[in-house]
Formats: sequence, structure tokens, C-alpha cells
Amino acid sequence: MTLIRSAIFNVLIWTWTLVCLIGILVVGPFLDAPGVRAYARRWERGIIFLLRWVVGIRHEVRGLQHLPAEPVIIASKHQSAWETLTFHTIVHELSVGLKYELTRIPVFGHYLVKSGCIRIDRGAAAKALKSLVDGAERAMAAGRHVMIFPEGTRRSPGAPPDYKPGVAALYKQLGRPCVPVALNSGAFWGRRSFAKRPGTIVIEFLEPIPAGLARAAFMRTLEERIETATARLVAEAGGSTAELASAQKLSSRA
Repeated sequence: MTLIRSAIFNVLIWTWTLVCLIGILVVGPFLDAPGVRAYARRWERGIIFLLRWVVGIRHEVRGLQHLPAEPVIIASKHQSAWETLTFHTIVHELSVGLKYELTRIPVFGHYLVKSGCIRIDRGAAAKALKSLVDGAERAMAAGRHVMIFPEGTRRSPGAPPDYKPGVAALYKQLGRPCVPVALNSGAFWGRRSFAKRPGTIVIEFLEPIPAGLARAAFMRTLEERIETATARLVAEAGGSTAELASAQKLSSRA
């Protein structure tokens, strides 16, 4: 039944996405950046609806009181496509760092840029960091939070943490607090996994890390908070990180 529901969801999500792409061709030229973000949230809410009613995946948000009104860095654990498709419905005024290649996709890429996403040049490390910091400064000047996945890519539950130095450089350059975010999305919609397991994904905003810490202290605090909370949420999802990682490997082969 899980595989059947997952297959139906895949058909419906692509159908819904096509409908939204056709719609943006009609209304997009008349939308400013906030309008594009609002349109994107409608698309994302449609996906959330399909996840709930077709697959049986719901979500719960905890700790939003830890997110200040003024713009901050949001550093989130990344386990699944789920958070990339949901975050804007939770935090409306948000800019996300994206690979430059994504902005070259016809239609989709144009509106990613128009919405205020941050294009990251993935060439030399110094150039990539400069593009990230410059884009983040513009976003914060416009009153938007900046989100980054500090490990750079999706990591399955149970995989060893792999925090990249980019988040520390961004933290130092911007001089803003950083709000860590833990989640257990990978327990339900795994990395490279076709099957999606019903249940409740929990995403939790943690206590902010104040600006001004030394690099080593910041990285240690960030990893400690995210990994500790993530392990707790994964256990809450119904198993140890090792057990869930093994289950996802099996489902990805299905």
C-alpha cells in the first residue's frame, strides 16, 4: 500500500507542478518578489495537502518562539526533499541559498531569482562564499531571514554529521544570531527513496546561537544542538537512527 500511495503521489505532484507552471506563465509578469513568494507558497501548500491525504504524512512545527522578528541565519538539518518544499510555508520572509545551476532552469529558474533566492556560484570557494554573503546581506537588508543547510546536502538519519565551513563564514560575516533547526523528515521521506512512510514529521526551531562566538565554538554549538535534537526527533519517529537508515536503504531499492 505504501508503494501504491507513493506512486499516486508522484503522479499528482508532477501534475500539480505543471498546473502551477502554466499559471505562473500567465500571472508571473505581473508579480513582484513578495507576490512570487506567495504564489510559491500556494504550490507548496498543494504538495503538503497531497502528502497528507495521499501518503498520510503530516507535520508539526515546534519552537517558533525561538525565531526572532529581525532577520537571522536559519541553519537547518537536511534529510529530505520535504523541507525544501515546506520551509516557505512556515517562514514566509525567507531567502535560501541555491546552486547557480537551478536558476538556469527555464521558467522555474527565472522565478527563483525573482522571488529573492540567493544564487551561489559554485566555482572557486572564495567566489562561492562571496556570492552567498552578498546575497544574504541583500536579503537581510530587505527584512528576510536567510536559510542555509550547513551540511550542504541531504543526510540520511544515522549518517555521520558533515558540517561545512560555509555556515561559519556566513555567521562571521553577517554578525547575526543563528537559529538551529532539527527535524526527522528523513524517517518518512528518505533521501533517494521512492517509498514515503505515513506519520508526522516534526521540525523544531532551537534556541538561537548569539552573534560573536569564535568559529570553533560556533561550529561545535551548532552541530551539538542540531544533532542532539535531531536524534531525539528521529527516535520519536519510531526507531533508532541506525534502524531507520537501514529501512530507507531497503525502500530505495524497492
